[in-house]
Amino acid sequence: MRCLLALVLLIPAAGLYGENPQDWFIPLRDAVYEQKLRADDIAPLFRRTEERARESLSGAALYVALSRCEYMMGRAYQYEERKEEAAARYGEGMNWAEKALEEGGGADAWQMLAENLSQTCAVRSASYAMANGLKVEKHAKSALALNSRNAAAQYLIAARWVFAPAPFHNYRKGIEMMTAILTEGDMEKDDRFNVYLAIGYAYTRQKKNEEARSWLQKALEVYPSNKYARSLL
Repeated sequence: MRCLLALVLLIPAAGLYGENPQDWFIPLRDAVYEQKLRADDIAPLFRRTEERARESLSGAALYVALSRCEYMMGRAYQYEERKEEAAARYGEGMNWAEKALEEGGGADAWQMLAENLSQTCAVRSASYAMANGLKVEKHAKSALALNSRNAAAQYLIAARWVFAPAPFHNYRKGIEMMTAILTEGDMEKDDRFNVYLAIGYAYTRQKKNEEARSWLQKALEVYPSNKYARSLL
């Protein structure tokens, strides 16, 4: 079971919303997913987005938004293998998510705690992943207990069957669970990308190239410049 949850090292970013994202957050999200800019070029946008969050929100909603910003900046560093810088951002993201929960935050706070922890496991040691990986699914389930249509939390649970190393994966089950999110989850742009990508990835591992191509093309219709999706295609 511990080996299974080390798969968080492989899971692409899940979506970040228990509710619609604020307009001022979308440019940061899209810059990270588009993968056109380097992390150092995204950093000013990250700081501006944090400033907008502080100007626009308060309480648990603010802390969730700050957790999302930290998470996105962490992803930008992680894409460039800058693991220490990514870990620092994810650590701050977890701190903000925990603060949101202390202030009465709901499903989105649990989701952000799961998201930041999942990628912290990816950039820190294997022993850290073994000690903390089980908590990712636990936090995702806590989010779903409050909002059963949280697509990102659904994705985190389904992704274990898609991205786990052999012999722990189950591509058929993973594809079924991912496909269900398309109708059972409240999806944003990045949620759609992540689900399409995961299904495409699962088909590539089964060497079902036509099916894989179809789903990867769907992912690239959402974010045409995403380097990982393009590499799979």
